[in-house]
Amino acid sequence: MRINRLKLRYFRNHIETEVRFAPHINLITGQNGSGKTNLIDAIHYLCMSRSFVASSDMYVPHHDEKYFMIDGDFEGEIRSSFKVSCSYSKGDGKKIFVNDSPLDRLSDLIGMVPVVVLSPEDKKLTSDGPAERRSFLDSLISQISPRYLRDLLKFRKIRKQRNKLLQEFRGSLSMLQTYLEPWDEQLTEIGASIIYKRSEVLKQFKRYLALQYRTISELKLEPSLQYQTICEDLSSAESIQKKYHELLEDNFEKEAEREQTLIGPHRDEVVFYLDDMELRKYGSQGQHRLFSMALKMAQLFYYTDELDDLPIMLLDDVFGNLDQHKIDVITETLTKHSGQTFITSATDRPFTVSQFEGVEQNAWFTVQDGNVSTKF
Repeated sequence: MRINRLKLRYFRNHIETEVRFAPHINLITGQNGSGKTNLIDAIHYLCMSRSFVASSDMYVPHHDEKYFMIDGDFEGEIRSSFKVSCSYSKGDGKKIFVNDSPLDRLSDLIGMVPVVVLSPEDKKLTSDGPAERRSFLDSLISQISPRYLRDLLKFRKIRKQRNKLLQEFRGSLSMLQTYLEPWDEQLTEIGASIIYKRSEVLKQFKRYLALQYRTISELKLEPSLQYQTICEDLSSAESIQKKYHELLEDNFEKEAEREQTLIGPHRDEVVFYLDDMELRKYGSQGQHRLFSMALKMAQLFYYTDELDDLPIMLLDDVFGNLDQHKIDVITETLTKHSGQTFITSATDRPFTVSQFEGVEQNAWFTVQDGNVSTKF
């Protein structure tokens, strides 16, 4: 998959910008605040319906403008060519269009254009709480499995309704338990499906993680991960659902007291290790940084093997604190990968001029005050 053309209107500091990209490596350089990250964030909008930078769409429109628009022309193996558009206005909210037809649900966009983002914010994946790792895992799987995404959205809706019942019910505990039964049936069925899929994907993914960590770090430490969920027997969704039912029964009074659902995949954790050392507790800053980079590079190659279309790779200012040798290792890996890659950098360090001059597959752009020009 690749994006050939991107057009922005009132998107952050881009008032009117149109860029045509190369099919392989696209290097985007410029000073901090010039608008280079905004270009790849716009691509992310067209792939995932949201920013990887801003916490809310309302902060995205340029200065005092009340709306923004993004258009992108894509090309892939499954769909030969198609256009994705995103529009937002402070009155009407956000809308996504594919070939000028509106999508009924924003979630329908997920997986249409697979994308991987590597940014400085990825350090949260290894250093922050379980929610960061669940979010990464959900995003990882949702782009390759529409069913998983549907299950995830269903589970959130069911849990919300179940929590509402726990919070608002004023009858006896036995009556509450009766009212919870239909919700529990749905919760355990969908929840077990989510847990089983997570377990199966992580079995495969950890091999990609180990390879990429060794490649990037060039250290002998062995990376691994442990999936912590409601049970140890993950051999089938049926066995997981059975255990889930038992745990809900055992924790009924506690959930009634706290008025919330305490058991389920929304409490799962993925623990990362280097050899026998738990990374979150004992890892150095350098180990956290390399591990988070390995996670995203592993995602790139996992998608490459699993999907019919190659993913788009977005790297946002990730080379600043790396030594030149590690930069060379990463850029060489990306150069050998056949997919389309976008790299933003405040300096010219990642590549040499010879890798762009006269090479039709690659392009070098410079950005200043929201204005984009082609260097090569």
